[in-house]
Amino acid sequence: MNAVHRTTGEKLFDAANVVLLVLLAFVTLYPFYNILITSLNDPADAARGGITFWPRVLSFENYKMVLQDESLINAFVVTVLRTIVGTATAVLFTAAFSYGVSKPELLGRKLFLILAIITMYFSGGLIPQYLLIAQYLHLKGSFLAYILPNLFSVFNALIMITFFRGIPKEMEESAKVDGAHELTIFWRLVLPVSKPVLATIALYNAVFHWNSWFDAMLYGGESLRTLQQILMQIISSNSNVSLMASNLGMKAVTAESVKLATMVITTLPIVFSYPFLQKYFVKGIMIGSVKG
Repeated sequence: MNAVHRTTGEKLFDAANVVLLVLLAFVTLYPFYNILITSLNDPADAARGGITFWPRVLSFENYKMVLQDESLINAFVVTVLRTIVGTATAVLFTAAFSYGVSKPELLGRKLFLILAIITMYFSGGLIPQYLLIAQYLHLKGSFLAYILPNLFSVFNALIMITFFRGIPKEMEESAKVDGAHELTIFWRLVLPVSKPVLATIALYNAVFHWNSWFDAMLYGGESLRTLQQILMQIISSNSNVSLMASNLGMKAVTAESVKLATMVITTLPIVFSYPFLQKYFVKGIMIGSVKG
Protein backbone atom coordinates (compact mmCIF):
# COMPACT_ATOMS: atom_id res chain seq x y z
CA MET A 1 0.00 0.00 0.00
CA ASN A 2 1.53 3.28 -1.09
CA ALA A 3 2.00 5.97 1.47
CA VAL A 4 -0.10 9.10 0.97
CA HIS A 5 2.04 11.92 -0.38
CA ARG A 6 1.80 15.02 1.79
CA THR A 7 2.78 18.44 0.57
CA THR A 8 5.13 20.77 2.39
CA GLY A 9 2.23 23.05 3.25
CA GLU A 10 0.34 20.22 4.94
CA LYS A 11 3.41 19.26 6.97
CA LEU A 12 3.89 22.87 8.08
CA PHE A 13 0.21 23.11 9.00
CA ASP A 14 0.46 19.96 11.13
CA ALA A 15 3.59 21.23 12.83
CA ALA A 16 1.94 24.58 13.58
CA ASN A 17 -1.06 22.75 15.05
CA VAL A 18 1.19 20.68 17.31
CA VAL A 19 3.07 23.75 18.52
CA LEU A 20 -0.18 25.65 19.12
CA LEU A 21 -1.76 22.79 21.08
CA VAL A 22 1.37 22.28 23.17
CA LEU A 23 1.43 25.99 24.04
CA LEU A 24 -2.29 25.92 24.83
CA ALA A 25 -1.85 22.89 27.10
CA PHE A 26 1.08 24.57 28.86
CA VAL A 27 -0.82 27.81 29.42
CA THR A 28 -3.80 25.83 30.75
CA LEU A 29 -1.95 23.42 33.04
CA TYR A 30 0.95 25.52 34.30
CA PRO A 31 -1.09 27.60 36.83
CA PHE A 32 -2.25 24.38 38.50
CA TYR A 33 1.28 22.98 38.44
CA ASN A 34 2.67 26.17 39.96
CA ILE A 35 0.14 26.02 42.78
CA LEU A 36 1.22 22.43 43.48
CA ILE A 37 4.97 23.07 43.57
CA THR A 38 4.55 26.26 45.60
CA SER A 39 2.45 24.39 48.16
CA LEU A 40 5.28 21.81 48.41
CA ASN A 41 7.89 24.50 49.03
CA ASP A 42 9.03 25.79 52.41
CA PRO A 43 6.51 28.54 53.35
CA ALA A 44 9.10 31.12 54.38
CA ASP A 45 11.17 30.49 51.27
CA ALA A 46 8.07 30.56 49.03
CA ALA A 47 7.31 34.06 50.29
CA ARG A 48 10.39 35.26 48.37
CA GLY A 49 8.73 34.24 45.08
CA GLY A 50 10.55 33.04 42.01
CA ILE A 51 9.32 29.42 42.12
CA THR A 52 8.79 28.34 38.53
CA PHE A 53 9.24 24.66 37.65
CA TRP A 54 10.10 22.80 40.89
CA PRO A 55 10.15 23.41 44.65
CA ARG A 56 13.24 25.31 45.77
CA VAL A 57 13.13 23.98 49.33
CA LEU A 58 10.94 20.89 49.58
CA SER A 59 8.67 20.95 52.62
CA PHE A 60 5.40 19.32 53.68
CA GLU A 61 4.65 21.75 56.52
CA ASN A 62 1.66 23.23 54.67
CA TYR A 63 0.01 19.85 54.22
CA LYS A 64 0.94 18.79 57.75
CA MET A 65 -0.90 21.78 59.11
CA VAL A 66 -3.94 21.30 56.89
CA LEU A 67 -4.22 17.57 57.63
CA GLN A 68 -3.83 18.09 61.39
CA ASP A 69 -6.73 20.51 61.60
CA GLU A 70 -9.83 18.66 62.85
CA SER A 71 -12.26 21.05 61.19
CA LEU A 72 -10.72 20.33 57.79
CA ILE A 73 -10.83 16.57 58.37
CA ASN A 74 -14.49 16.82 59.36
CA ALA A 75 -15.19 19.01 56.33
CA PHE A 76 -13.49 16.45 54.09
CA VAL A 77 -15.70 13.66 55.44
CA VAL A 78 -18.84 15.79 55.02
CA THR A 79 -17.85 16.72 51.46
CA VAL A 80 -17.12 13.12 50.46
CA LEU A 81 -20.41 11.89 51.94
CA ARG A 82 -22.31 14.74 50.30
CA THR A 83 -20.73 14.01 46.93
CA ILE A 84 -21.40 10.26 47.08
CA VAL A 85 -24.95 10.41 48.47
CA GLY A 86 -25.94 13.50 46.51
CA THR A 87 -24.64 12.10 43.22
CA ALA A 88 -26.21 8.66 43.65
CA THR A 89 -29.65 9.99 44.65
CA ALA A 90 -29.70 12.72 42.01
CA VAL A 91 -28.77 10.32 39.20
CA LEU A 92 -31.38 7.77 40.30
CA PHE A 93 -34.13 10.38 40.78
CA THR A 94 -33.41 12.11 37.47
CA ALA A 95 -33.22 8.77 35.65
CA ALA A 96 -36.58 7.67 37.04
CA PHE A 97 -38.25 10.91 35.96
CA SER A 98 -36.59 10.89 32.54
CA TYR A 99 -37.46 7.26 31.85
CA GLY A 100 -41.14 7.89 32.56
CA VAL A 101 -41.33 11.11 30.56
CA SER A 102 -39.54 9.49 27.61
CA LYS A 103 -42.59 7.24 27.11
CA PRO A 104 -45.10 8.81 24.65
CA GLU A 105 -47.95 6.88 26.26
CA LEU A 106 -47.42 8.48 29.69
CA LEU A 107 -50.53 10.41 30.75
CA GLY A 108 -49.73 14.10 31.32
CA ARG A 109 -46.23 13.74 29.82
CA LYS A 110 -46.30 17.13 28.05
CA LEU A 111 -47.49 18.89 31.20
CA PHE A 112 -44.65 17.40 33.25
CA LEU A 113 -42.12 18.53 30.65
CA ILE A 114 -43.56 22.04 30.46
CA LEU A 115 -43.53 22.44 34.24
CA ALA A 116 -39.93 21.18 34.39
CA ILE A 117 -38.69 23.45 31.57
CA ILE A 118 -40.34 26.51 33.15
CA THR A 119 -38.05 26.09 36.16
CA MET A 120 -35.03 26.47 33.85
CA TYR A 121 -36.01 30.07 33.11
CA PHE A 122 -37.86 31.23 36.21
CA SER A 123 -36.88 30.95 39.86
CA GLY A 124 -38.44 32.12 43.09
CA GLY A 125 -35.16 33.67 44.18
CA LEU A 126 -32.80 33.20 47.10
CA ILE A 127 -35.05 34.44 49.90
CA PRO A 128 -38.06 32.19 49.08
CA GLN A 129 -35.69 29.27 48.63
CA TYR A 130 -34.10 29.93 52.01
CA LEU A 131 -37.49 30.24 53.71
CA LEU A 132 -38.66 27.00 52.11
CA ILE A 133 -35.61 24.97 53.14
CA ALA A 134 -34.90 26.53 56.53
CA GLN A 135 -38.35 27.33 57.93
CA TYR A 136 -40.96 25.22 56.16
CA LEU A 137 -38.96 22.04 55.55
CA HIS A 138 -36.86 22.55 58.72
CA LEU A 139 -33.69 21.33 56.98
CA LYS A 140 -31.30 23.96 58.32
CA GLY A 141 -28.49 22.19 60.13
CA SER A 142 -29.46 18.89 58.50
CA PHE A 143 -27.44 16.87 56.00
CA LEU A 144 -30.59 16.55 53.88
CA ALA A 145 -30.32 20.27 53.06
CA TYR A 146 -27.49 19.28 50.72
CA ILE A 147 -29.38 16.38 49.13
CA LEU A 148 -33.10 17.10 48.70
CA PRO A 149 -32.91 20.53 46.95
CA ASN A 150 -30.45 19.09 44.40
CA LEU A 151 -32.21 15.84 43.52
CA PHE A 152 -33.37 17.04 40.11
CA SER A 153 -31.87 19.07 37.26
CA VAL A 154 -33.93 19.80 34.15
CA PHE A 155 -30.82 20.04 31.97
CA ASN A 156 -29.65 16.60 33.09
CA ALA A 157 -33.15 15.22 32.63
CA LEU A 158 -33.29 16.41 29.01
CA ILE A 159 -30.02 14.61 28.28
CA MET A 160 -31.36 11.41 29.83
CA ILE A 161 -34.70 11.67 28.00
CA THR A 162 -32.85 11.90 24.67
CA PHE A 163 -30.84 8.80 25.55
CA PHE A 164 -33.80 6.74 26.74
CA ARG A 165 -35.71 7.54 23.55
CA GLY A 166 -32.88 5.92 21.60
CA ILE A 167 -33.18 2.57 23.38
CA PRO A 168 -34.87 0.07 21.02
CA LYS A 169 -38.46 -0.63 22.02
CA GLU A 170 -37.95 -4.27 21.10
CA MET A 171 -35.74 -4.73 24.19
CA GLU A 172 -38.47 -3.60 26.55
CA GLU A 173 -41.19 -5.46 24.65
CA SER A 174 -39.26 -8.74 24.88
CA ALA A 175 -38.84 -8.21 28.63
CA LYS A 176 -42.58 -7.61 29.01
CA VAL A 177 -43.27 -10.83 27.13
CA ASP A 178 -41.13 -12.61 29.73
CA GLY A 179 -43.30 -11.14 32.47
CA ALA A 180 -41.17 -8.18 33.60
CA HIS A 181 -42.98 -5.08 34.88
CA GLU A 182 -41.87 -1.47 34.39
CA LEU A 183 -39.76 -1.25 37.55
CA THR A 184 -37.89 -4.44 36.66
CA ILE A 185 -37.30 -3.21 33.11
CA PHE A 186 -36.02 0.12 34.37
CA TRP A 187 -33.73 -1.35 37.05
CA ARG A 188 -32.41 -4.49 35.34
CA LEU A 189 -32.55 -3.57 31.65
CA VAL A 190 -32.57 0.18 31.04
CA LEU A 191 -30.02 1.31 33.65
CA PRO A 192 -27.35 -1.30 32.74
CA VAL A 193 -27.39 -0.23 29.06
CA SER A 194 -27.36 3.47 30.02
CA LYS A 195 -23.85 3.64 31.49
CA PRO A 196 -22.66 6.48 29.17
CA VAL A 197 -25.43 8.89 30.11
CA LEU A 198 -25.42 7.82 33.78
CA ALA A 199 -21.67 8.44 34.01
CA THR A 200 -22.08 11.85 32.36
CA ILE A 201 -24.82 12.95 34.74
CA ALA A 202 -22.95 11.46 37.70
CA LEU A 203 -19.88 13.54 36.81
CA TYR A 204 -21.96 16.70 36.52
CA ASN A 205 -23.54 16.11 39.93
CA ALA A 206 -20.29 15.06 41.60
CA VAL A 207 -18.49 18.22 40.47
CA PHE A 208 -21.43 20.34 41.64
CA HIS A 209 -21.58 18.77 45.09
CA TRP A 210 -17.81 18.78 45.55
CA ASN A 211 -17.46 22.46 44.62
CA SER A 212 -20.58 23.70 46.38
CA TRP A 213 -20.08 26.03 49.32
CA PHE A 214 -22.86 28.64 49.27
CA ASP A 215 -25.64 26.31 50.41
CA ALA A 216 -23.29 24.96 53.09
CA MET A 217 -22.87 28.51 54.37
CA LEU A 218 -26.65 29.04 54.42
CA TYR A 219 -27.89 25.73 55.81
CA GLY A 220 -24.99 23.63 57.04
CA GLY A 221 -23.94 25.07 60.35
CA GLU A 222 -20.62 24.50 62.09
CA SER A 223 -20.73 20.70 62.09
CA LEU A 224 -21.65 20.38 58.39
CA ARG A 225 -19.11 22.72 56.85
CA THR A 226 -17.67 21.56 53.53
CA LEU A 227 -14.12 21.78 52.18
CA GLN A 228 -15.01 24.51 49.72
CA GLN A 229 -16.65 26.56 52.45
CA ILE A 230 -13.52 26.39 54.58
CA LEU A 231 -11.38 27.19 51.54
CA MET A 232 -13.47 30.29 50.88
CA GLN A 233 -13.03 31.35 54.50
CA ILE A 234 -9.27 30.80 54.32
CA ILE A 235 -8.96 32.75 51.09
CA SER A 236 -11.06 35.64 52.40
CA SER A 237 -9.37 35.92 55.80
CA ASN A 238 -5.71 35.52 56.68
CA SER A 239 -6.58 35.62 60.38
CA ASN A 240 -8.15 32.16 60.07
CA VAL A 241 -4.82 30.76 58.93
CA SER A 242 -2.95 32.42 61.79
CA LEU A 243 -5.49 31.03 64.27
CA MET A 244 -5.18 27.53 62.79
CA ALA A 245 -1.38 27.66 62.98
CA SER A 246 -1.38 28.87 66.59
CA ASN A 247 -3.83 26.15 67.63
CA LEU A 248 -1.55 23.49 66.16
CA GLY A 249 1.62 25.01 67.53
CA MET A 250 3.02 25.77 64.08
CA LYS A 251 4.56 29.11 63.14
CA ALA A 252 6.47 28.21 59.99
CA VAL A 253 3.49 28.36 57.64
CA THR A 254 2.12 31.47 55.94
CA ALA A 255 -1.41 32.37 54.95
CA GLU A 256 -0.62 32.10 51.25
CA SER A 257 1.08 28.70 51.53
CA VAL A 258 -1.85 27.20 53.45
CA LYS A 259 -4.27 28.58 50.88
CA LEU A 260 -2.38 26.82 48.11
CA ALA A 261 -2.17 23.52 50.01
CA THR A 262 -5.90 23.64 50.75
CA MET A 263 -6.62 24.34 47.08
CA VAL A 264 -4.62 21.27 46.06
CA ILE A 265 -6.35 19.02 48.60
CA THR A 266 -9.82 20.20 47.60
CA THR A 267 -9.16 19.95 43.85
CA LEU A 268 -7.23 16.72 43.31
CA PRO A 269 -9.92 14.17 44.31
CA ILE A 270 -12.47 15.40 41.77
CA VAL A 271 -9.77 15.78 39.10
CA PHE A 272 -8.65 12.18 39.60
CA SER A 273 -12.22 10.97 39.01
CA TYR A 274 -12.22 12.21 35.40
CA PRO A 275 -10.00 9.47 33.87
CA PHE A 276 -12.26 6.72 35.24
CA LEU A 277 -15.39 8.28 33.71
CA GLN A 278 -13.89 9.75 30.55
CA LYS A 279 -14.79 6.88 28.20
CA TYR A 280 -18.41 7.07 29.31
CA PHE A 281 -18.43 10.86 29.49
CA VAL A 282 -17.42 11.32 25.83
CA LYS A 283 -20.18 8.97 24.66
CA GLY A 284 -22.77 10.48 26.96
CA ILE A 285 -22.12 14.12 26.07
CA MET A 286 -22.50 13.34 22.35
CA ILE A 287 -25.98 11.88 22.84
CA GLY A 288 -28.44 13.49 20.44
CA SER A 289 -25.77 15.50 18.60
CA VAL A 290 -25.62 13.13 15.60
CA LYS A 291 -28.73 12.35 13.59
CA GLY A 292 -29.14 9.76 10.91
